[in-house]
Amino acid sequence: MKYSRIIIVCLIGMQFLFGQAKSDPRLVSMAGAYTTLADGIYTVGVNPANLAFQHGKPFMLQLGTLNFGFVNNYLSLENYTDLSGANLEANNQEKKKEIYDEIGDALRFTTDIHMGLPALNYASGNMAFTSDLIVVGDVGLPIDMFYLMLDGNPVERPLDLTMQYEVMGLAEYGFSFAVPYEKFSWGITLKYLQGLFYLGIDPDSSYTNVYTDTLNVAFYGDGRYFIRQGIGGNGYGVDLGFTTYEFNGWKVGVSLINALGTIYWNRPSGMKDLLGIDENNGLFTWGGQEVLEGQAMVYGFNIDSVNGIGLMENSFEDNFNSTKSVVADTIDGGDPRPFTIRYPSLFRIGIQKQVDPDFLIVSDMVAGFQDRLFVQRKWKWSIGVKFTRFPGFPLRLGYSWGGKDYKQLGLGIGIHKGPIMFDFGLAFRNGIWLHSMKGLALSFGVSFTGLSGRSSGEDEPGGELFPDEEE
Repeated sequence: MKYSRIIIVCLIGMQFLFGQAKSDPRLVSMAGAYTTLADGIYTVGVNPANLAFQHGKPFMLQLGTLNFGFVNNYLSLENYTDLSGANLEANNQEKKKEIYDEIGDALRFTTDIHMGLPALNYASGNMAFTSDLIVVGDVGLPIDMFYLMLDGNPVERPLDLTMQYEVMGLAEYGFSFAVPYEKFSWGITLKYLQGLFYLGIDPDSSYTNVYTDTLNVAFYGDGRYFIRQGIGGNGYGVDLGFTTYEFNGWKVGVSLINALGTIYWNRPSGMKDLLGIDENNGLFTWGGQEVLEGQAMVYGFNIDSVNGIGLMENSFEDNFNSTKSVVADTIDGGDPRPFTIRYPSLFRIGIQKQVDPDFLIVSDMVAGFQDRLFVQRKWKWSIGVKFTRFPGFPLRLGYSWGGKDYKQLGLGIGIHKGPIMFDFGLAFRNGIWLHSMKGLALSFGVSFTGLSGRSSGEDEPGGELFPDEEE
């Protein structure tokens, strides 16, 4: 169990360093313009209907892939340079207002890691089997925290300093297939979601408030963060997809990803047994105490009558009192309190145009259904181009606007020689230049296919599903 703990704790730590779950090098380089273009094992998590275009193509076996990225909505080299030495009070506090406008409700940090398990992702014919390890994290610092730092504590209202925090790791196993018709195809992916771990601040049981007493010229505050843990969850999910066949160079696709994805935590699980988690053994420690099954972590603080003189003359501990405690999180009977986490859903609609045999244009519209983890309840538009003048070295370029990343520039290259396909993708997130980007995405993967290669399938719009009718 010692080594299992180390592995999971490292994964949690990695989400702070790295940061769309279910990604691949081609999607990253096309800036998400991928609904009609995804091929083989890469259709899973994007549009399973595209598996119908594998008819007559060789199999695809993924040897390995790694995708990681992070993004925030304010911090960048450009903003840092712009604020360095600036007078925030000048021109009617123009710089302050720019900071508040850009941060919005909160300074959000989103991270994601996606690793395809080696040799366990396989596509052939109109079917695919996939296995992926995914770690996603979402941290939000409230806007009132920046009001407090830049304008001090206001006397007209309390400050809400409640943070948002979630990190989740899971293994996703999927079986996908597509059903071809004469002019279109539809596809479905059935997923089993094996939850590895979850840590998150429960917004319904957490609060933070700081307010000013104008009579005594001091400020007060108290707060409580209830951090819920989950080890060894499980659940199911479904992806649905639809794609038309090419007509005069045009193709249209629609998909709904994670339509029914839900993970149930704190129920009997083989993962708990594997890690040895029970009422006597835990995975995490908090305040010097081991957190056992059926327990949660609580952080509380209190600020009492703090003024300017107290800040200067007293120590930090004298002004701010904080506690860490472990509390029971159980239901009647003493069993761990079960809870569910909705696996965020995405709606995708895409269109592509084969301008000539060597040049393809693809455009997508993507939207999430909630502001959580790797999705946002906003539309994102993306456009990408693919050059195949040299079939063994496909070049990809994409741009997107909107959604969590706001602006994104992606670029990538493939090296497809014989049975080996190597793809690399890089994207500047929430900014299109090195100095303006507020995040980064890197992705690379290696796949194996038939000895004759897969260029005829990867570089052309699709296979001929009804050759007799076309003759």
